[in-house]
Amino acid sequence: MKNTYMKTFITACAAVFAIIGVNNTMVEAITEDRNVNGDTLLELGQQDGVKAENGLSNDLILIDDILQIPEPQTSVLPMSTLKQKKVDQQIEPKEEIKEAETVEPAISLSNEEKDLFARLVEAEAKGEPYEGKVAVATVVLNRVESPEFPDTVTNVINEVVGNAYAFSPVQNGEINKPASDDSIRAVEEALTRKDRLQDCIFFYNPEIATDTWIRSREVVTTIGNHVFAK
Repeated sequence: MKNTYMKTFITACAAVFAIIGVNNTMVEAITEDRNVNGDTLLELGQQDGVKAENGLSNDLILIDDILQIPEPQTSVLPMSTLKQKKVDQQIEPKEEIKEAETVEPAISLSNEEKDLFARLVEAEAKGEPYEGKVAVATVVLNRVESPEFPDTVTNVINEVVGNAYAFSPVQNGEINKPASDDSIRAVEEALTRKDRLQDCIFFYNPEIATDTWIRSREVVTTIGNHVFAK
């Protein structure tokens, strides 16, 4: 009885192994045929009714039973493009900030002399436009530069011609009154101004001037109520 059971068991095992061998042969034949045709995993799955899993894409190819993953392609930019990018990335040069030009005064004056100068301008050009005040100060500076007059502002202002001072405010005492801000500023501008009024050394008000000689001088310009001449 035992021998009968043993024979039956051996026969059943042999049948199972035979069936397994036949199935393996069929799978290998199908795989080889599809590898030759270069089918992708996705196509194989679709043909056999199997869905692709784990997100495998159509770019994966099964060759000789080995899953081949294409190497990523690197895009290489031409040298001309790289150079252009480098140029574009360069920082624009900053504009150089030019320092303001410092204009040296025509002559150097002490604070006391500037105050005297501004008081004369105020007395002579009170009520005149600012440009008229600058012009009066310019005449004083032109006299300092002229060989016909004293060589300092103080001496020009206090010059005596005949029996009187050259400037009437010195004669009548108006020069002793304080200067306005405009007159102080006019003096500072005249000291650094390039426009010398064509070297004018005289000015007068034609409405009140009584000296006929002054009217004989060459007129250069008129500013406000004053005529400037040389």
